[in-house]
Amino acid sequence: MIVNGRYQTDIDIADRALQYGDGCFTTIAFRNGCLEFLAQHIQRLQKACGILYLEFSKWKTLEAQINQSVSDKYDCVVKVIISRGAGGRGYSPQGCRQPKFIITHHEIPAHYQAWQLNGLALTVSPILLAKQPILAGIKHLNRLEQVLIKQHLGATEFPDALVFDTDGALVETSVGNVFWKSNDVWYTPDLSNSGVEGVIRNQVISLMKNNGLDVNIVQHSLPDLANLQEMFICNSLMKVVPVSHWCKENEDVKITIQSNEQTRLIQSWLNQINHTSVKSIETN
Repeated sequence: MIVNGRYQTDIDIADRALQYGDGCFTTIAFRNGCLEFLAQHIQRLQKACGILYLEFSKWKTLEAQINQSVSDKYDCVVKVIISRGAGGRGYSPQGCRQPKFIITHHEIPAHYQAWQLNGLALTVSPILLAKQPILAGIKHLNRLEQVLIKQHLGATEFPDALVFDTDGALVETSVGNVFWKSNDVWYTPDLSNSGVEGVIRNQVISLMKNNGLDVNIVQHSLPDLANLQEMFICNSLMKVVPVSHWCKENEDVKITIQSNEQTRLIQSWLNQINHTSVKSIETN
């Protein structure tokens, strides 16, 4: 891993990312020599740092290091963490003035390509998300809810699950954002109380609007998903993945998607976006 520009194999045990989950992160797809939506990933980190009052300022250095880190790599995931660093007293960050950035590389999950082609089925997670408007939308380092969601999902036959908040409103899935079409109208969840505002979610909303497909941002519950025409999930690594059906675990209720015609269009629009190659950046 790279910590503040230096290759390291360990991290300070007093680092607040380890002690308290005090920081934020993003995951970038490096494909075909390009860091996809790099500017948008940097912007989401900047937004998260602002919300967390995390005084990180080395944005140009970070971006340069991200580009340099993949100069000898093939397709991979680039995970970028910003930590408040070591210091403070207990929970208080007072006096903590040396934040860190950490860059690591990982394989892109092989099954994502099959998901894009064939779609996937969803169940409903019994783990509910707490509502916290201050942290809603950002990808902070406190991910215990998602750990529990994944732990429960691992005991089922489903690859992913719809996730709701404590008031019963649909928020996301265990791996990404969700969109659905019902009665010829497209919807996606309101993320003002919980959930992650994904980079691809924002791209999809923009692409749909630019192509005449309005998206309604709503607080809908499980009964609102009973009559679906289309549904898909998305994140930066798998992009757009169609959903074939969803059902509640251990119940006979199965909601089958009628078709995913417009989903396939949205998938193609996203795949047609051009990205600047890392080699072009280095040349310039």
